Amino acid sequence: MPIASDPAATPVPEYAAWRKGVAGVLAKTRRVDIAELPEEPEHLLAETTYDGLTVAPLYTRRDELPEQPLPGAFPFVRGRDALRDVHQGWYVTAPVTAADGAAANREILAGLEVGHSAVWLDAGERGVPVDQVPAAVAGLLFELAPLTLRAGAQVTAAAGHLYTALDDYRTPDRSAVVVALGAAPLTSRFAGVADVELSEALALARAAIARPETVRALTVDGTAFHDAGASDAQELGAAVAAGLEYLRALTADGVDIADALGQLAFRFAATDDQFATIAKFRAARQLWARVAQVCGAPDFGGAPQHAVTSAAMMTQRDPWVNMLRTTLAAFGAGVGGADTVTVLPFDAALPPGELGVSKSFADRMARNTQLLLLEESHLGHVRDPGAGSWYVEELTSALAGAAWTFMREIEAAGGYLAALESGALAEKIEATRTARDADVAHRRFAVTGVNEFPNLAEKPLSEQARAAGLAARYGASFESLRDRSDAHLAAHGSRPKALLVPLGTVAEHNVRVTFIANLLASGGIESVNPGPLAVDGIAAAAKQAGASIAVLCGADKRYATEAGPAAEALRAAGVTTVLLAGAAKAVAELSETQRPDGFLAAKIDAVAALSDLLEKVGA
Repeated sequence: MPIASDPAATPVPEYAAWRKGVAGVLAKTRRVDIAELPEEPEHLLAETTYDGLTVAPLYTRRDELPEQPLPGAFPFVRGRDALRDVHQGWYVTAPVTAADGAAANREILAGLEVGHSAVWLDAGERGVPVDQVPAAVAGLLFELAPLTLRAGAQVTAAAGHLYTALDDYRTPDRSAVVVALGAAPLTSRFAGVADVELSEALALARAAIARPETVRALTVDGTAFHDAGASDAQELGAAVAAGLEYLRALTADGVDIADALGQLAFRFAATDDQFATIAKFRAARQLWARVAQVCGAPDFGGAPQHAVTSAAMMTQRDPWVNMLRTTLAAFGAGVGGADTVTVLPFDAALPPGELGVSKSFADRMARNTQLLLLEESHLGHVRDPGAGSWYVEELTSALAGAAWTFMREIEAAGGYLAALESGALAEKIEATRTARDADVAHRRFAVTGVNEFPNLAEKPLSEQARAAGLAARYGASFESLRDRSDAHLAAHGSRPKALLVPLGTVAEHNVRVTFIANLLASGGIESVNPGPLAVDGIAAAAKQAGASIAVLCGADKRYATEAGPAAEALRAAGVTTVLLAGAAKAVAELSETQRPDGFLAAKIDAVAALSDLLEKVGA
């Protein structure tokens, strides 16, 4: 693609016409005169991320950035490996969690037969006993299938047994055997997960350097930050800060900087925001390359990346939607250049067997999600397909800048360990989580099947599922409301319910009836809709429904004449809580006896409002 010498000065004759069209649409939807809009009305369509980055509604060659070097060259934005097999694409893997070596071996070999191309073995408390690691990897062609261990506090023992197996393995090129030991003391400490001490991890790294195989001892697990609620820039910035802490410790221990860089691998979360995920993995490589450059070893800044689909985005309610989420996440990670991708099963947020489907089915769906992308969509056939996209390039650059700023904040606090000990790191991530939770509660952040388009007819969850905690899941606050509804159903044989009172014609009330039914269902409250009601028919409908809550639904003009009498009729029929779909200003002229008890509008804190309604009905 030719690069303009001054992209900002390049004339774009279509842009003015597009801007005029935007102004016309905004003026119509906002019911204002075009002259009342700002000079650049398209800025009203821009979105701001949790990192403060602005996502514009349109990107053109005005936003063009200089072309990045090819894959395999500093700063590795386009990929760390210039020679990756485009017919294979990224490595497909899933954690093997069998409880003994023989079972793990069967699972590993079966997985490789049906599409896995790398192995992720859990050992110690998570999986096979460490002394059975050799049995688990028996028959594995190590130079064809990279191996990652996850053994927590027992990783040293697991590595020792793995080395025993590798010593007996015969191959003409031992450097082609790629192993990640997965020691992650710094990020595990943030997550509160058992792991080795830093000193033990350093010893593992020194031993790994001496091995003839390509062994990386340390993993910077950014998913620990993501699962706690971190934004993309916070996840990347904290991961880079942790990586710096490892580099300092290794070099202080006498390890050469090139060897130290060769001991680190990174793991990041991939979400269903596909463009953000693409940009995240590209930006992550740029950030670490910059660290290597500053350390004087720019050629060694291409660390492997392992993408794991986000645990935080997974839902317990309508979990089948998780298949769509993980598909988008795997797409974003693959296009973004991740070396290895793990797709979590769609029922990962639920106890095994909760949905009545087998583990093999859920695992197969997760695996085949990637295989469809690789084998049928051929995503791996093009290296860095997002390159040259004005949006992707700008987002990559902006995200890298925000992450670097966050990393410097951690450094200013004394470095990763100091920020961890003081609580400064957790505090910043908690602030982002709180902001996201507020957006979810106000339904500005949509979680399909949870706070938007919920399915009240789905089977209630078990007690075990309701007690399960997995990451800072985005929809957890609404799912807790649904848990209360399930408990009410179990105790009383029916869900909490509310009567909808449609006023006027279908054209007048349909939008608000649909909105309220969706809103109530997200909190586990069933809607009873008798259809359009005249004021004199409201009392009968209320008595038939037997609901203590009613919601008036109609147009503002209709409210002016009918909302007051309707509220009086409902109260006379025994309804204790009368709400109105819309804002209070629509009934500002009503007397106190006719005014509704509350208002359900688009911008309310839905979690708080629905929790209050559940409390009113005893749920």
